[in-house]
Amino acid sequence: MKRIFTILTILLLLIPSCRRNTGYVMIQGYAQGGTYTVKLNMDGVAVSPEKIREGIDSVLTLIDTTLSGYNKGSILSAFNRGEKVRPNPLFLDMYSLAYSWYERTEGAIDCAAGPVFDLWGFGFKSGEMPSDEDVRSAVASSGMGRLSKDISSLVGEDGFLNPSDIVLSGDAALPVLNYNAIAQGLSADMVAAYLSKLGVKDMLVDIGEIFCKGVNPDGRPWSVGIDRPVDGNNSPGADLEGVWRSKGTPCGIVTSGNYRKFYVRDGRKYAHTIDPRTGYPADNGLLSATVVSSDAASSDALATFCMVIGPDSAKDLILSLPDVEACLITSTQSDSMSVWSSPGF
Repeated sequence: MKRIFTILTILLLLIPSCRRNTGYVMIQGYAQGGTYTVKLNMDGVAVSPEKIREGIDSVLTLIDTTLSGYNKGSILSAFNRGEKVRPNPLFLDMYSLAYSWYERTEGAIDCAAGPVFDLWGFGFKSGEMPSDEDVRSAVASSGMGRLSKDISSLVGEDGFLNPSDIVLSGDAALPVLNYNAIAQGLSADMVAAYLSKLGVKDMLVDIGEIFCKGVNPDGRPWSVGIDRPVDGNNSPGADLEGVWRSKGTPCGIVTSGNYRKFYVRDGRKYAHTIDPRTGYPADNGLLSATVVSSDAASSDALATFCMVIGPDSAKDLILSLPDVEACLITSTQSDSMSVWSSPGF
């Protein structure tokens, strides 16, 4: 993450100081196909809310032009097209982070499984109901295990990286990367890091995934609603299963679920959580996983991991991890829901 903080430091130097502000403000804008909301305490911060918004937008623009597969002009999109790219530090850092999660989850989180996600229509391309043969072919052309672990050393003296150079087998398919399992959480972390460098002590950053620390305007630790995971609940906060309350310490809270992105064919639901090891949507009864850890990127990855491995394995995983808490909501045979929370949630 050192390079990320270097980027944030450069951004800070571009922002002029002004008089100190007081009180809480809310800053909103557009990012990653949706909106973001940042609530922060301006006490002791020598930058205006207007300049802070400019800084936030600069951080999010950097992420979009580097890691977005929907932005056809991004470094990632060019890389996925097989073009040589000039990777910036964020591109290299994200690849290393993705590879570490691939190893840690034994392939359950695989950011090089872009062909599989695209095949089912849950990636950067449209698609539905592939054949078994198509799935086998997509899995064969996927996987971070086919790729070099350290791509920084493969950047040429001219500063460019060739996608074919990171493939371990010369005749294998070129990599297609998709960072959706981590990128939104990392975005929240990067905005939070930027605000912390400005001296912000109390904040809630919501970019679809959430990072918070300190207290809210009432002087209490932040609270976050957990959506009830029922099909059609597409408006966050409209139908809540419960409310999680923080302890005031820095943390990321992320929910992954199968109740917003899915389609139904022949009476069967196919949800967007794909097990990259098999190439098929996970079908294990887990409706949503809400994970709290020290940062939003880790919470993002762990929530996805839980959705892939199912409720029983997810419970064992969460209980084995220090300083990680979770709430898992599972469907039952009677079409009701079962809620499990770890002791510290």
